[in-house]
Amino acid sequence: MDSHAPHDQENGGTVDVLIPLGLDQAYSYAVPPGLVLKPGDVVQVPLGPRETVGVVWEIGSGRGGNLKTVTGKLDMPPLDAALRKLVDWVAWYTLAPKGSVLALALRRPPDDTPERPKLGIRLVGPPPARMTPARARAIAAAEGGLLTAKGALAEAASVSAAVIDSLVDAGTFAIEPLPREAIAALPDPDHAQPKLSEDQAAAAAALVASVKAAAYGVTLLEGVTGSGKTEVYFEAVAEAVRLGRQSVILMPEIALTAQFIDRFEARFGVRPGLWHSAVTGRKRERLQAAIASGEAKVVAGARSALFLPYKDLGLIVVDEEHEAAYKQEDGVAYHARDMAVVRGRIENAPVILTSATPSLETRVNAERGRYTHLKLPERFGGRSLPTLGLVDLRQDKPQRGRWISDTLAKAIAVNLEAGEQSLLFLNRRGYAPLTLCRDCGHRFQCPNCSAWLVDHRFRRALVCHHCGHVERRPNECPQCHAVESLTACGPGVERLAEEVATLFPQARGIVLSSDFPGGTERLKQELMAVASGEFDIVIGTQLVAKGHNFPGMTLVGVIDADLGLTSGDPRAAERTFQVLRQVTGRAGRGERPGRALLQTHDPSHPVLKALVSGDPERFYAAEAASREAAGLPPFGRLAGLIVSASSQAEAEGHARMLARCADAPEGVSVLGPAEAPLAVLRGRHRMRLIVKTEREVNLQDYLRAWLKRGGKAKGSVRVAVDVDPQSFL
Repeated sequence: MDSHAPHDQENGGTVDVLIPLGLDQAYSYAVPPGLVLKPGDVVQVPLGPRETVGVVWEIGSGRGGNLKTVTGKLDMPPLDAALRKLVDWVAWYTLAPKGSVLALALRRPPDDTPERPKLGIRLVGPPPARMTPARARAIAAAEGGLLTAKGALAEAASVSAAVIDSLVDAGTFAIEPLPREAIAALPDPDHAQPKLSEDQAAAAAALVASVKAAAYGVTLLEGVTGSGKTEVYFEAVAEAVRLGRQSVILMPEIALTAQFIDRFEARFGVRPGLWHSAVTGRKRERLQAAIASGEAKVVAGARSALFLPYKDLGLIVVDEEHEAAYKQEDGVAYHARDMAVVRGRIENAPVILTSATPSLETRVNAERGRYTHLKLPERFGGRSLPTLGLVDLRQDKPQRGRWISDTLAKAIAVNLEAGEQSLLFLNRRGYAPLTLCRDCGHRFQCPNCSAWLVDHRFRRALVCHHCGHVERRPNECPQCHAVESLTACGPGVERLAEEVATLFPQARGIVLSSDFPGGTERLKQELMAVASGEFDIVIGTQLVAKGHNFPGMTLVGVIDADLGLTSGDPRAAERTFQVLRQVTGRAGRGERPGRALLQTHDPSHPVLKALVSGDPERFYAAEAASREAAGLPPFGRLAGLIVSASSQAEAEGHARMLARCADAPEGVSVLGPAEAPLAVLRGRHRMRLIVKTEREVNLQDYLRAWLKRGGKAKGSVRVAVDVDPQSFL
């Protein structure tokens, strides 16, 4: 694209501008005299009756009559050739409109309003005439005249904000603006040299060499839980900083990474630039500008950080590369891990994928030599992996209405006696997954989706986990009006917490679940409290399996190890293996050895046998053979088409029409249409078709030709395409 030299546009000319909307083409605009534009410039243009922002994608031929005129060029970092190439590539691969992909990379124009300063408190005057113990504590905490945030001072002195305010009114304290938080402090690669084991040092040396080479290549860094993968790839980040280049570290859930940030700061002396949805306003703009200028050397972020305008990208790290959170399901259905590899190739930068339980796709790429494969087979410091055991629920049945077996309960009791922490894992939020009436059998279903409402007893609400619908849990059945007839079916983490409180009333318990009020800040505080040993028993969902280090945790109990194994998802076995291996890896990361007990109704299941054997190669070999025999990824390719409409007849009619004109060539199979497992979502009826092809087939070309034959969707019908689907709902 940059082969177009910027034209001298003193006497006009045209440019093709891509708009960040669901449009798949750029629009031509006339350039006013005196304005010189080049590809990548962010401009303001008229679109219909309003003004909008777009990006110059191509320089036009200079001809074209009756064109609207570019309004102006905005003072924003341009999208360089590499980022524009990534947008084009993602749009081609996912079949998403090019404008929708551009929206991932193009941020809002800067806000002209000045950034509001944060205020702090400083001790400046004599004590007040009326002294109280609380005021005395506040004054003592402010000694030295340092400027301190109001909340931090109140917390340090164990007083309320009102006490601080009263001392301001008395002239003892003064309010002053706090220094603006550094948005992109320079990391010091030699701030704290780590002590690495022999295996870690060898892996780090290989990664550092890849950064020095400044060439594209993908490395899988596979290490057991607790093996110190983060410390190893930090050495590659340090080398990129020494070379003056930028690094991006992608994380599946950036808001839950307090421990990662602490470790980064301990290694480099500063925090990385953090990019995620909670970073807003002027701070977001400042960080984006620092990234575009090259000032921000290290950015840690959620998947959207992949589309930032790095000036000199020298390293991409995808932490916990197996995580499903890297796949965006709505809008542009892209997988950030795969697109990170693409951006690495475009930028000619090395890519590091890390995991204790790599995805089968990544493992196969490593085994076939496409990726370099580095392994850390042992935990750091010689600590042993937890021992795993199965609890056969057919023999060791919990009491009626209970979910913890006697074997697991006894193990928890022993742990409590020893002063050690236990984790109970159940990947079900809320109190119970279903509520029904014992008298008439009425089940509470979402009015917008074909899904049961989940009972959240702590919130006194019934919630749909798909569309967010919430209704109050009634006291009587809405169908037969029977009172006290509603019963909860099955366990969620809240119900499990109730059982733990009954069995172990003396224990300090906590529930960790992503849907509790307080958001990510509350979760961060709770995870830190668990790590510091403030709780004896932790009851958690999948978020507790993700890389957290709890030194006092020596027992993990999995309440329902079979959950997820019975779905029709071709990745069900892999996902279950990954989450169970990750969550059991929370045990024994400190000085004391750990163990895990997995409750199951099917102890002979291959996934569970592979876990207990401690030999992941056994699982990967069996899963790879099974997938290859079925022609499933990574040995074949899949795409999902969801046809949705406001009525079932419309959705089914369009889906059947698509099936009739599929015209599948050799090596391509089209399955369906059939009702999607989640047949109604947010009030829209859904039909699903699945395309399965051999590995060598150009799936994107086939899909484009097929959709063209099907014609434009009419009425309320929408067709969503998902290449390489991760979810089959």
